[in-house]
Amino acid sequence: MKHDGAKKPYPEVEPSPDFPRLELAVLERWRKQRVFERSVEQRPAGPDGANEYVFYDGPPFANGLPKKDIVPRYQTLRGRRVERRFGWDCHGLPAEMEAEKELGIAGRAQITSYGVDEFNDYCRSSVMRYTEAWQETVTRQARWVDFKHDYKTMDLSFMESVMWAFKKLYDKGLIYEGYRVMPYSWAAQTPVSNFETRLDNAYRERQDPAVTLRFSLHESESAPALDLWVWTTTPWTLPSNLALAVGAEIEYAIFAKGEDRVALGAAAAESYTSELEGYSRIGSVRGAELAGRSYTPLYPFFAATPNAFRVLAADFVSTDEGTGVVHMAPGFGEDDMAACREAGIPVVCPVDETGRFTRDVAPWAGELVFDANRPIIRDLKDRGVLVKQATILHNYPHCWRTDTPR
Repeated sequence: MKHDGAKKPYPEVEPSPDFPRLELAVLERWRKQRVFERSVEQRPAGPDGANEYVFYDGPPFANGLPKKDIVPRYQTLRGRRVERRFGWDCHGLPAEMEAEKELGIAGRAQITSYGVDEFNDYCRSSVMRYTEAWQETVTRQARWVDFKHDYKTMDLSFMESVMWAFKKLYDKGLIYEGYRVMPYSWAAQTPVSNFETRLDNAYRERQDPAVTLRFSLHESESAPALDLWVWTTTPWTLPSNLALAVGAEIEYAIFAKGEDRVALGAAAAESYTSELEGYSRIGSVRGAELAGRSYTPLYPFFAATPNAFRVLAADFVSTDEGTGVVHMAPGFGEDDMAACREAGIPVVCPVDETGRFTRDVAPWAGELVFDANRPIIRDLKDRGVLVKQATILHNYPHCWRTDTPR
């Protein structure tokens, strides 16, 4: 079908539309005609709220980015009543980070010096600074939300509702108290969150000592005396050693020199050629055969710990590095804690909030644990339990705020 080239095929469509003007016109029509409010009001909740769809979107941080609203929009299109109260997350690290940056302070010690109440007041005033910008941006996104009846996590009613829910869980016996191993910044004197761990500069290269030690297994009628060679890159955790771990299916080679008997992962023996000079291999055992045997603690600090100083079988042990025998201090490693908890071994943590040894470890009390590596290694060498001393260059997590290892 022919048409006059001078005529527009669709005269009702503007060929060069002003999209910002159209956007503002649509928003203004929605506002005047209360389109969002009517989309809620025209959908009855039904008996006992059967037609109500409750969707509490995880509230955004006031200094974060807006999110989508595809779920409540979809449910509204299906005829459900969806009251979309906007929420503000006023707690946690992002709000604290912003306040610390503006105040020029960092970490627990400086916050305490500044004043906890004053710091909280500053966070309260700063966290809602961008609410108007948020409302404008969210509206321009064509997201329908109720800002008038919003909620804030710093509202007393909200915090009380959280405590109410927590108490209900407690009354049902669903709450327990325990320990959890987390990254910790001794310089900032605070645990480090997963949010901080994912920051680009969290990991960087660090050179640490890598030492191999001998742990003496006790002799019994069915098992002769034997020393296990154990490798670790954290000598400062050795005063807290409570167990050793082997792989149940790993082969451990036994070497002898005179009356001396030592064992380590057969696959790791090649890395200890010089240390095994003069030894002869006389046999091997599986890790499962070593599990259950007891040994003499390296240090006496926690000698009375129940169920401790035994060899445990654990599936995380390998011979990729070290000797195939893992030293375990449950206060400083997730795998260590899980294996020791299963074996009924309690947690000990002789390190204070500043990263220094407590009086429980008398020889190095008050010393920063990283600084204690050298004197601990020297002590082990003087006692004749140090088999090999080396260093390792590896990626180690650091606190982004203080540039110190965690």
